[in-house]
Amino acid sequence: MNIRIDIECTPEEARTFLGLPDVKPLQDAVIEQMRQQIPNAATGMDPETLMKTWMPMSLQGLEQMNRAVWDAMNMATQAGASQDGAAGDQGQDPASGGAGSGSGTAGKKKPGRRTG
Repeated sequence: MNIRIDIECTPEEARTFLGLPDVKPLQDAVIEQMRQQIPNAATGMDPETLMKTWMPMSLQGLEQMNRAVWDAMNMATQAGASQDGAAGDQGQDPASGGAGSGSGTAGKKKPGRRTG
């Protein structure tokens, strides 16, 4: 069973019927306040003020950011080098990816084993 009801009314009539508050005075007050603020906001639209707002970093700020990036890269490089040194202590050569700590035994034949 299908029941279809079409109600034709304005939004104001629907709000009244459902018991919702009338927000028209509040909307009017907000719009009036916005109209008063628009001319004041237009004074900050000159190019110099916009650039200061959008680009707060000065040349000094850019230099500091550049220095911070380089410092972070140096720390990461030093951390990687110290981890490579620790891998060599465990009997692994990080450069060749194989066993041995670089003592020259990687390419030599070991006694008791056949090759080839």
